[in-house]
Amino acid sequence: MQASAEFRIPEHYATDKRGPLRWIWSHAIRQWIFILFAIIGAFGNAAMMAVVPVITGQAFNIVLSGDVDLKRLGNLALLMAGSQVVRGILQLARNYGFEFTAQRIEREVRYELYTSLLGKSMTFHNLQPVGDTMARATNDVREVNYMFSPGWNVVIGSLNFLIMPLLLSARYHPDLLLTPIIFTVLYGLALWHYLVTLSPITSDVRAAFGNLNTRLAEALDGIEIVKGSAQENQEVMRFGKNVNNYRDKMVRQGDVEARFLPLLLLGFALAGGLLHAMLLFRQGILSVGDVVSYFGLLSMLGFPVFASLFAYSRISLGVAGARRILELINRTTDLDQNKGGYNETMRGEVEFKNVTFAYGENDPVLDEIDFSIKPGQTVAIVGQTGSGKTSLVRLINRTYDISGGQVMVDGVDVRDWDLEVLRQQISIIEQDIFLFSQSIAHNISFGKPDATREEVIQAAKNAQAHEFIEGFAEGYDTVIGERGVTLSGGQRQRLALARAFLINPHILILDDSTSAIDSETEDKIQRAIYAAAKGRTTFIITHRLSQIRWADQILVLRGGKLVAAGNHDDLMKTSEAYRRIFSD
Repeated sequence: MQASAEFRIPEHYATDKRGPLRWIWSHAIRQWIFILFAIIGAFGNAAMMAVVPVITGQAFNIVLSGDVDLKRLGNLALLMAGSQVVRGILQLARNYGFEFTAQRIEREVRYELYTSLLGKSMTFHNLQPVGDTMARATNDVREVNYMFSPGWNVVIGSLNFLIMPLLLSARYHPDLLLTPIIFTVLYGLALWHYLVTLSPITSDVRAAFGNLNTRLAEALDGIEIVKGSAQENQEVMRFGKNVNNYRDKMVRQGDVEARFLPLLLLGFALAGGLLHAMLLFRQGILSVGDVVSYFGLLSMLGFPVFASLFAYSRISLGVAGARRILELINRTTDLDQNKGGYNETMRGEVEFKNVTFAYGENDPVLDEIDFSIKPGQTVAIVGQTGSGKTSLVRLINRTYDISGGQVMVDGVDVRDWDLEVLRQQISIIEQDIFLFSQSIAHNISFGKPDATREEVIQAAKNAQAHEFIEGFAEGYDTVIGERGVTLSGGQRQRLALARAFLINPHILILDDSTSAIDSETEDKIQRAIYAAAKGRTTFIITHRLSQIRWADQILVLRGGKLVAAGNHDDLMKTSEAYRRIFSD
């Protein structure tokens, strides 16, 4: 699926979107100072840890020498204690550096994804499941955070523990390098195989979680239908299937982690290294203290092995999450904001020239539509359900882009308009009204944030909403529920009308926007709409004869085609399709 990035909100900085690893790196390199701070802390932490077995071996040799030098032992004890204090500080630096990096990258990733989602077209949002989008915007972004802390935090720290035996073993005997070298090579190969096996599984885990979240969001969004149809048990069963699928993917991941080969390699390395050191001790090449120190250094190999069990899983999940996030961000087509395009004040002339439109590769929803509307005219669009009425008006402000032909506003192709300027002068009131969980005043002034309270009140009066708003205890400061569920259908639609009136658009589109208004209010609303239509081009999608009668022009759609156009009286005489609408 291709979706459009209509509006490109400036990023904090440019990122490389050619792949998840490149993208992650382009974010991480911006935090280089904290990563460098963390790497220095990680190396120093491992070095201070290596001091413990070295000093322990020296202490063994002093004790076994028969002439115990208490002062020397005390100095070694103080040296060991001091090294561990320094180690604690360095470990704090490592943890702080990676945690700070992780939080900053999560912030930037969330910003980049959110601004990208706001810029996507309605084609994208109509086809992309909300639940899956939410899963990517929350959990997948969080996985990117976990990839750095504890993921890379533990990995970098553990790899330094892997380096210390390679650096220090030769101080006892060069042959003792054999075991850590062989282990490191085999560990690298086993880890590569582990990551290759784990990568597709973690991708499946993230995809399964997205499907799980999609089903949850759909069930909650349609909770009225679920309860009204008594389908709670069936929804639980459907959700259960997604839960089981997610569980199976997690179990599969756990199975791969349980068969982690480096654990076996660690056992062989410790046994082989100890045997090698004991043979050298038997030959008189090593002392007891040297054997103790060497085995202590080999024991440091345990941290990278045990850390790998979960740290690399976090990294793999983070890469899978980044891939899913980037897949959303990268969905673009040629539809853009067209900055620098035509940006004059709109008169309201609209013309369709042989317009064809289809969603994706499907059959055309609209086919060869031709009509011309003069500035200030009121146009009623009628037709049976599915005839393409809503799709037609959505082409005017480029909610969707046409498949063929031309849509002209003021004689200029809408694709040549500056998209922001075009939409600022067109207001659409839909049948399904969306209101935010904020105050009534904020909802009315959403399209004009700098509106004064007097302007908001006047817009509400024009929409016949002022009276019921004043009936609330908090008046215009009343906070309404999500999507306006605390209001009736008629109240929601009157607030939407007030929002449109406040913007004062040059083209007003009413998509069956008075369907939920009671008969007592309808006459007032009709007068408000009639007054609002003066001086601006108005498109009304409706089946109400009272609204159709006073339209300057009526467009009759049938099966995606324009089958008739004219005024009410003429169409009643000449158009069978128009007469059938009212007879039905």
